[in-house]
Amino acid sequence: MKVQITCSACGSSIEVKPSVQANTAQCQVCHHETEVFFNSEHEDSLLHDCPVCKRKDFYQQKDFNRKIGVVLFVIAAILVPWTYGLSLVVLYLMDVFLFKKIGNIASCYKCNTIFRDVKNLPEISPFDHEMNDRIVYSDHDYKGERREI
Repeated sequence: MKVQITCSACGSSIEVKPSVQANTAQCQVCHHETEVFFNSEHEDSLLHDCPVCKRKDFYQQKDFNRKIGVVLFVIAAILVPWTYGLSLVVLYLMDVFLFKKIGNIASCYKCNTIFRDVKNLPEISPFDHEMNDRIVYSDHDYKGERREI
């Protein structure tokens, strides 16, 4: 499993390989240290609790940079008058292709830590807006239980 932590001081990405011996992760940009709590499950690529915030609430999504997606859409929209709308069709076809090719990642609702190559990814639910709002804005803890709709 590969873990990508967001530095709380500067917002940079910290790439970490899970290790029980590791107790901090240092940002390469601002040198701020973030406390981490890895266990043997993390070393085995199993995700049941977050090594940064110790929460158990995760979601899965496609491993695609959202900023790139927005930029591609804006470029396609700007080109619409000259391409008679074909730029949006090309963007749609690119989106379908990328959707099939790009794998999924898991992410922590509370601290936004990203986990790649997780063995138990099928157990993790897709993103839930209500669950996200309850966790982020009212600090609700679902303790890893799936929310019933």
